[in-house]
Amino acid sequence: MESNEKLQQLREQMRQAGIDLYIVPTSDFHQSEYIGEHFMARRFLTGFTGSAGTAVITQTRAGLWTDGRYFVQAAEQLKGSGFTLFPMGEEGVATIGEFIEENLPQEGVLGFDGRVMAADQARRYEKIVREHNGRMETGKDLVGRIWEDRPPMPATKAWILPDAYSGETVASKLYRIRAELKKQNADIHVISSLTDIAWILNIRGSDIAHVPVILAFLIISQNHADLFVQDDVLPREVFNYLAASGVRIFHYDTFYETLASITASTKVWLDEKEVNYRAVTSLDPRIQIIDLPNASEGMKAVKNETELANTRIAHRKDGAAMVKFLYWLKTHVGREEITEYTAARKLDELRSRQEGFLDISFDTICAYAENGAIVHYTAEEETARNIEARGMLLVDSGGHYMEGTTDVTRTIVLGPLTEEERRHFTLVCISNLRLAHAKFLYGCTGINLDILAREPLWQDELDFKHGTGHGVGNLLNVHEGPNAFRWKTTPERLKREVLEAGMITSDEPGLYFEGKYGIRTENELACIRLGKNEYGQFMGFEVLTYVPIDLNGLDLSLMSAQDKTLLNAYHKEVYDRIAPLLDEEERQWLYIVTRPAEG
Repeated sequence: MESNEKLQQLREQMRQAGIDLYIVPTSDFHQSEYIGEHFMARRFLTGFTGSAGTAVITQTRAGLWTDGRYFVQAAEQLKGSGFTLFPMGEEGVATIGEFIEENLPQEGVLGFDGRVMAADQARRYEKIVREHNGRMETGKDLVGRIWEDRPPMPATKAWILPDAYSGETVASKLYRIRAELKKQNADIHVISSLTDIAWILNIRGSDIAHVPVILAFLIISQNHADLFVQDDVLPREVFNYLAASGVRIFHYDTFYETLASITASTKVWLDEKEVNYRAVTSLDPRIQIIDLPNASEGMKAVKNETELANTRIAHRKDGAAMVKFLYWLKTHVGREEITEYTAARKLDELRSRQEGFLDISFDTICAYAENGAIVHYTAEEETARNIEARGMLLVDSGGHYMEGTTDVTRTIVLGPLTEEERRHFTLVCISNLRLAHAKFLYGCTGINLDILAREPLWQDELDFKHGTGHGVGNLLNVHEGPNAFRWKTTPERLKREVLEAGMITSDEPGLYFEGKYGIRTENELACIRLGKNEYGQFMGFEVLTYVPIDLNGLDLSLMSAQDKTLLNAYHKEVYDRIAPLLDEEERQWLYIVTRPAEG
């Protein structure tokens, strides 16, 4: 069924339900960033395959909102779909709220499936509906009515992450969360985030591709920890493991009725950005809601010594896989047919050979030439471009290992570059190095440091339309908060984003030129403590990623002596750590490509 036909069918369902405007977000029942096939209603409806976007439909208009990572991709994929692209944040482009205000009639009905809409977002829609003297219909999954071959709900088996990898027992984590409950004067903590639940309970699964979690809800009080999961997802070993820590097990579908049974005098802590609207509206309206980020959010972001020691091991393995891939590509391109798709599969295969490898951490991005300008490009087997011995190839990839999660991007030079390409490649390298070697006083957030990465680009009046870096989970989602590098933020984020020792954040500046090429260099950084004196506690970063930056792309005349010193020190570290994991030919090649940059 074509997207345009699906749109007409949805409009018929809207007519039958008496709904004037219907919203289809990209979400599951847990507001996960990445979602299982069952929940990909927006993709089914619009044909747009990016990981972020919201569709809004009336009887005469249909729009798709997405962010700067996906403008190019969405514009191409929405052709003929009946949907108009609304590039978020661009000058003169209506927001979703503005579109609703303009297109919802007086006394109109706004609809969405309340299970896939974050409560805080739904609250904003409530305000608009009230201003229109309308009402909301949040109990109907209209896309589900037209999706005939919809995949089933995922229900994979959970498994235990041993303490040797987690570094902390379930009992200890519950104790810490209960201490926070007392501080907030809350009676219970409702947690919907799948990664938080997996972290708290030291369990993993595979209900979402490349995100090792299971679908679950968790309610924690001083006396109980109640886990809501689907049938047969907890093997006996896992059931007993959780029971030993005082975790009680209930069926996934009873979560909402459990919320409805909570007494009106109870103080409930939850995060309305992560808990869905149906859950919040299931609570007695007299209940006091303490709307704060999950207690586990900050705990999870600060890796303990066991996790940090393990992630260094994971990054060493990952660096070896990446170097083997770079050597293979450099020695085979132009001599045999290699496409973006086959190159990505080769890298996936090389990672899979590493001991302790479990999965890739996201779909490998392998983007040649102008495709590199599509920030989250996906190469399909049938349409992937041939990679030639010229231009640049952008590869963004990562892996899940028992020891941790990796995320690395390198732009690979395959032939002579123009002066402009070399300039852009060099500026991105400088940006990456300067952020990685920042020293700063404790209390800084990513917004304080983001300028270090963007300043070399801004000097050339250049920029990129994505964050400079995101937090990284420990065998969880490759994207994790609250830590991040970005220059735009909100007051509530600032309170949460202080960089703490143990946080892992990516460092990934880039430049993208539509129809020409894209460049990005990404390493992971662990925040560390440096010296402490009368001025306070100084902080810095340990670079975790060990993969060479392509010297063939650099114009050394643009780099300061300090920039070259930083690059040479990094490349020495890459060689020292990765060379012992390679065969002799690979080792000799790595020695050459990590030679000191001079000139």
